[in-house]
Amino acid sequence: MIDRRFVEIGDGLSLHYAECGEGPPVIFVHGSGPGASGHSNFADNMRAFARAGFRAIAVDLLGYGDSSKPTDKNYTLDLHVPALKQFVDKLKLSRVSLVGNSLGGAVSMRFAMDYPEFMDRLVLLAPGGLAPRLRYLRMPGIQAMMWSQLGPGGPTFKKLQGVFDKQLFDPSQLSRELVEQRFHVALTQPRQVYKTLKVDNLVSRLGEIHCPTLVFWGTDDKFCPVDTAIPLTQGVADCRTILIARCGHWAQVEHPRLFNREAISFLSGDAVKGESAVEALGNRLISAAA
Repeated sequence: MIDRRFVEIGDGLSLHYAECGEGPPVIFVHGSGPGASGHSNFADNMRAFARAGFRAIAVDLLGYGDSSKPTDKNYTLDLHVPALKQFVDKLKLSRVSLVGNSLGGAVSMRFAMDYPEFMDRLVLLAPGGLAPRLRYLRMPGIQAMMWSQLGPGGPTFKKLQGVFDKQLFDPSQLSRELVEQRFHVALTQPRQVYKTLKVDNLVSRLGEIHCPTLVFWGTDDKFCPVDTAIPLTQGVADCRTILIARCGHWAQVEHPRLFNREAISFLSGDAVKGESAVEALGNRLISAAA
């Protein structure tokens, strides 16, 4: 069973999170997008991680899910990363592994850079923060996301469906129930979340990530360009990257068995350090049948 809880992080703000399982803590950090939340991004993965002996925790970032949505903040990494650190402190966690997707990947990388003493391992799914801002704004998925929230008339179900048509390689995999759930949350998100959304280019700091890192990327990603996996894999010393064919921006949803198997094995101690450069790159293009 997945439990839902809130934690106060100061300044009158609270973060909502979902949790299941016992064992070493793994915090799932969701991406941006209309109605995004930790639970909607990772619920099925959390259950698999809990069965494997982990304490699976999916947090809603400020401005998303059921967390506070202040209208007087700028929604940058300088907001999200310290809030995540306060969350870790409130849960009294001395060491964590992070699983971050898209915006959540950038938040997780920056956390690993700023608070390396708290990091065990890092799993990234098509993270942002690896190219100039203009490169992302030209991506069709990002354009659909911004139009959904900032276009005339605000968010509508049709606009949200348009975002998910670009989110997955096969949009039919996504249930209408999940889209409806995200739509109701999207209606509660202030325009400020998207008007001030900014992710710094972290490439110059990648050498500051010292924990073992595993990366997943769909070759058909329309939100975060897949070629930015190269500077990431080159910049982080202990890193391997898995490219997945016939996969969009949501590897954990589109190919859950593959993601759960590889990520759980990695977090359970499958080593990266000491491999050759080619082996560390992973050098794998995995078909949809994997």
